[in-house]
This record gives sequence, C-alpha cells and structure tokens, in this order.
Amino acid sequence: MKLLFLSYIFLNTLFASHIIVGATQFDGYKTMLQDKNVAVVVNQASLIGSKHLVDFLQEQNVRVEQIFAPEHGFRGHADAGEKVKDGKDVKSGLPIISLYGKHKKPTVADLKNINVIVFDIQDVGVRFYTYLSTLHYILEAAAENHIKVIVLDRPNPNANRIDGPVLEREERSFVGLHPVPILYGMTIGEYALMINGEGWLKGGVKADLHVVKLQNYTHSTVYHLPVKPSPNLPNDRSILLYPSLALFEGTKISVGRGTNKQFQLYGAPRYKTKQFSFVPKPMAGAKYPKHQGKRCYGVDLSKVSAAKLRTHPELDLHYLLDAYNNDDKREQFFLKNNFFDHLAGTSQLKKQIISGRSEQEIRQSWKAGLDTFKKIRQKYLLYP
Repeated sequence: MKLLFLSYIFLNTLFASHIIVGATQFDGYKTMLQDKNVAVVVNQASLIGSKHLVDFLQEQNVRVEQIFAPEHGFRGHADAGEKVKDGKDVKSGLPIISLYGKHKKPTVADLKNINVIVFDIQDVGVRFYTYLSTLHYILEAAAENHIKVIVLDRPNPNANRIDGPVLEREERSFVGLHPVPILYGMTIGEYALMINGEGWLKGGVKADLHVVKLQNYTHSTVYHLPVKPSPNLPNDRSILLYPSLALFEGTKISVGRGTNKQFQLYGAPRYKTKQFSFVPKPMAGAKYPKHQGKRCYGVDLSKVSAAKLRTHPELDLHYLLDAYNNDDKREQFFLKNNFFDHLAGTSQLKKQIISGRSEQEIRQSWKAGLDTFKKIRQKYLLYP
C-alpha cells in the first residue's frame, strides 16, 4: 500500500512538471485580442515562464490599455487588508487601477473603450482568498458593459480538497460572496464558469466568458507554485495550512504574520502551554502584525511536511479547538466584530466551539451543504 501511494505521488509530481498554464497558450487566445483595447487583471504571479504577462502581451503588439490590481497590489507587496492605491507601472507605462479598498468593482469610466478583460491571477482554492471576489466583480462589470472576459486558467494547489461550512447569505462579504465551502476543489477558470453559470452576478447577468484551459492537469495533480501568490503564503506548507489557520484571523490568535513562518504556526501571549514561542515584528507584508513585539506561545507546524498535509484533504479543526481550549480568557478569544463569522461563512461555527461541540459534531453539520455544493460543482469541472 505504501509503495502504491509513493508511486501515485511520483507520477502526479512528474505530471505536474508538464502542466501548461493558460497564459502560456497564446495561440489559443490571441485572435480574441487582435485589434482590441485590452485591460488585464494581474499581479506578481501572472507569469509566462519568468516574463510577466503584461510585458509579453506588449511584445506581441497587443493593445494593453490598463492594469487592474487586486488585494496586495500589482507587484504583490501590500499587506493583507491594506488599501492599494492607483498608480502607474514604471516598466510598461500603463495606468494601474486598484480593485481593493473602496473601489472593488470597475466603473463605467474604468472600462471606457475597453473591449476585452484578461484575468490571470493565481488562486489557492480557499473561499476567503479575496481574488475570487475580484473575479466576481470583474465578471459583473464586464457583463453590464458588454465586455468579453478571458480567464487564463492556473492550477489550484488545494484542488483535491472540498470541505468546510458552505457560506450563508447573511455572511456575504469581500472574504466570501458565494454559497461554497471554505475548500471548493476547483481551478479559477472552473470557478469563473460557476459564478457565471449559477446566476450569482447581480441581476442574474452573464458575462461573455472564455476560459483558456490548462493542459496535462487533473485535480489530483501536485502543484508547486513558482511564485508566492501573496506576501504571507511563502511555501507549499503555508498554502496547505492556510484554509485551517486563516480562521484565526477572526480571533486573538496570531498565525505568524510578522515572522518567517507565516501560516505555519499559531499562538498568543496567553496560550497556556509554553513549549514554543515567537515574537511578531513588523516586516514586509506585515507592517502591523497581531501581538507586535509580544512574546506569544503556541504551536509550531513548520516541520510538518507538505506531503503529509496533502494526505489529509479535510479542513483541520484541531488547531482552532486546541487554541480555544488553551486560552485563559475564552470569552475574549473571538474578535468583537463579525469577521470570524464572515471567514467561516456561518455564525454557527463560533457558537459550536463555545458550546463545546466535538469536531465530529461540527463536521456533521456541514454535510448537507457540502452534498448540495458538490452537485453544483460537478457541472463546471474542466478537468478530471
């Protein structure tokens, strides 16, 4: 059995080395850009090999008119939640319009004279990763203004995982707009088809959407991201732990922002067990980290291998329950705002934790929602 498992990992890793991302397949979308005014939604991970998509398109004489930047900005340096300003890209000379802050959806003025929008953002397969909300508003604005959208598909490093509570309408926010679980097991291209096909855009409008598919890819293919998708997801381990640990963002617990082990540890000054500690400090991507300058105690997950994490496709509630049970002041564990509920997608998870429900009981409450979602998901899959 172990030999079969190792063979499976080897073959999937080998297969991953031959993945051809959507952006690389220029022959498959160049005719849709010819003689068109093009806007791009891109960041630091929008690469063709080592070349940025914007530079490549300009070399191909595509009329790129402007850049739309998501959370963290065009070059991916801004903190999570930090307002990103409009600007100008020094290298290409193109204007940059931020879609993070108060201005999350392109306006009619933003899209004046634009014929096509190219979306090329690396996702990590987690509902509260805000690039999904940016995709939603791009599709919505494009549909309302009769503009074509081309999504250049990229692999999802969490593509084999479907788990967590399905978002309830009352908890819709920029960290979750759609009735999907925390882990939804789809590529960004498949997700775009689902947003469009399920009528989730305002007024039920539908965009003129084209997805440039990946080649040599399945949902079980192991994929190592060549570039950090955002400042605080530095490696495979952090990306695999992110779905479980990011729920701590709605609590008093640090997930390692302000250290070199972001989303690979968790803790706080009043965590009871004192075997491991860390001190968050200001750094690139974390100018004002939680518990800045304070000694935090908690759990170090940085030695857990990515390969081991991949063998557990479920959301791991153990970390959340452990931290809650190790807090001397549980009544102050959750932030006073409703951010935890927005991240969880439901107000029930917080109540279940406070009432002492077991992990098994909590998971059982997700089952009906997950079963419904899986039927919806199946309609939009492009890959086995």
